[in-house]
Amino acid sequence: MNRHTGRKQGLRVPLKITAIEGNCESDEDKAAISEAVAIADENFELPSNPPAEHPDVGKDTKIRDDASDLLVITRAKKLAAYVITVTEKSPKRFRVVFVNRMQSYCLDCLECLIEANSTRMDTPRNREKRKERQHEAYMKLKMLGYMAFLSHENGCILLKQYRQISLQLSDCINLLVAWRKSDAARKGG
Repeated sequence: MNRHTGRKQGLRVPLKITAIEGNCESDEDKAAISEAVAIADENFELPSNPPAEHPDVGKDTKIRDDASDLLVITRAKKLAAYVITVTEKSPKRFRVVFVNRMQSYCLDCLECLIEANSTRMDTPRNREKRKERQHEAYMKLKMLGYMAFLSHENGCILLKQYRQISLQLSDCINLLVAWRKSDAARKGG
């Protein structure tokens, strides 16, 4: 057990942190990582030619790529449209638990993104509010990813639908992180 944690004491932060140079992994850590990677490679095979997009992507949606919105908002709208389209076909027994949550996370994320985009960065308070809304959107996307995973594991959505949601989610998260970096650079410059 790590000497800085215990069941009764909780986390004990050391008073002095020493500088660590080089690789901190022990031989046991390296062996465990190698073993885990080998097991993962055996159990999970990526398709050699994965489909670019699922057929339901963009189906019956009026969202254009060249919309005047911020790119992350446009992608989040497409993600929400896809999630709503896919979850319409889910079995009834999952509609209250998984479907409702997934759709709510999508819409909440969109709300946060739009609010963040409409918040000007003219004062420190507004900058902080914008950063908080971006963080809330990030958390909603992460929760959507986890809920999509649970939905797939329980048979609410298909594997190909889960993969497509994951691809679109990672795209949204990457764009959101880039937006936050851009805001931070603008603030400093």
